[in-house]
Amino acid sequence: MSSLRIKPKLKPVKATQAMTMAWYCSGSTNTELVENLFKAGLIQNERVKDAMIGVDRAHYAPSRPYSDSPQPIGHGATISAPHMHGHACEYLIDYLKPGARALDIGSGSGYLTHVLANLVTDSNAPGQVIGIDHISELTNLARTNMNKSKKGTEFQTSTTVKFITGDGRLGWKESAPYDAIHVGAAADKLHQTLVDQLRAPGRLFIPVESEDDENAMDSLSGGQYIWVVDKREDGSIHKEKVFQVSYVPLTDAPRE
Repeated sequence: MSSLRIKPKLKPVKATQAMTMAWYCSGSTNTELVENLFKAGLIQNERVKDAMIGVDRAHYAPSRPYSDSPQPIGHGATISAPHMHGHACEYLIDYLKPGARALDIGSGSGYLTHVLANLVTDSNAPGQVIGIDHISELTNLARTNMNKSKKGTEFQTSTTVKFITGDGRLGWKESAPYDAIHVGAAADKLHQTLVDQLRAPGRLFIPVESEDDENAMDSLSGGQYIWVVDKREDGSIHKEKVFQVSYVPLTDAPRE
């Protein structure tokens, strides 16, 4: 089975490039940050740009919110660098149409959940995004953060956005199937449960510690890589390893 050619072909961003990215894409405001990412070609889709401009990272990142770098959010978790959120949205964008349903695994502070909600919702077709995290304090934090804006409060009141405490490795079957699933932590393997919860057609964006597969690109081996997994309309599965990353692991919740 041949691998699916994934579009768009974005500039791959390795962990070693993070400091450079932070230097030339950071801004003094949320809009400036996103515009800088767009000018650098790290965001290429206008819908993604507008969705990210519509969510102030200062509501979700406690320090240096407009820096293009990961930030700690407590409990051993981080909020990913903005360029990584942009990449995730762009790889999923064809499945994030108004009215779509998405699952954000490892939702953390709630930032990307809010961006995804902007992408799947308009006045005629409200979609839904489920944010799931295994740390209850982060689930509560995400709800609080989203209530810092009027739009975020409306999303939660209307249940366009719901935050769930649970094991993201199991997905969230109650609201499946999903048009798009984003995973924000590195899995030890490609969990079949998540693939099963995709709609046909649907797409999964997931960092994986190491996943050997006959369809993987020969030049990529070892370490963490983003996998883009498509379930086509006929139910067939196609996956591709696209670029190297560095994420916190997708694990059990820490013990009290």
